[in-house]
Amino acid sequence: MIGQKSRIVNYRYINFLVIFLGCAAILAGQEDNIEKRKKEEIPPLKERIFFGGSFGLQFGTFTDIQASPVIGLWVLPRVGVATGPNFRYYKDPLDRTTIYGGRTYVQYVFLRDIASIVPLNIHLGLFLHGEYEILSLESSFFKYPPYDSERFLTKTFLAGGGINQPVGKRASVNI
Repeated sequence: MIGQKSRIVNYRYINFLVIFLGCAAILAGQEDNIEKRKKEEIPPLKERIFFGGSFGLQFGTFTDIQASPVIGLWVLPRVGVATGPNFRYYKDPLDRTTIYGGRTYVQYVFLRDIASIVPLNIHLGLFLHGEYEILSLESSFFKYPPYDSERFLTKTFLAGGGINQPVGKRASVNI
C-alpha cells in the first residue's frame, strides 16, 4: 500500500514537471517571437525623443513665474527618462526670491489604454513616476538668521503615479 502511494505521488510530480516544462517551452518560443518583433519594430531615435515640462505665470499681489522644460527619451516602449532645468521667480508683498535647479525622472507606463480592460471608451493610461530634483534656494527667504551662505541646496526624491491622457498621435497630458 505504501509503495502504491509513493508511485502515485511520483507520477503527480512527473506530470506536473512535464506540464510545467511544456508551458515553459511554449512561453519561451513566444518570448523569442516577441523579442524578434521588438527588434524589428524599434523606432528611430528621433521618434523616441520627447519634449515637455511646465510653464506658469501669475501676476498680482503674488507674482509667480515658473519654467521647467524637459527633454527625454523612451529607452523602452514603456519606460521613459527625462531631464531638464527648473527656474522660478516668486514675489509676495513682503519679499521675493529666485529658485533654480534641475530635475531628472523615469516614468513607467504600466497600462497604456484603460479601455483594453474596461470597455467604456475612456482612453487613459496609467504610469508610475520617480523624480529627483535639486534646487538652489535663497537663505534669506527660506531660513532664519544666522545664515551659513547666501544660497543652499535642497534635494528631493518624489515618487508616485499618474494618469496619461492622449491628445493626439504623439502628444499627451499627464496628471
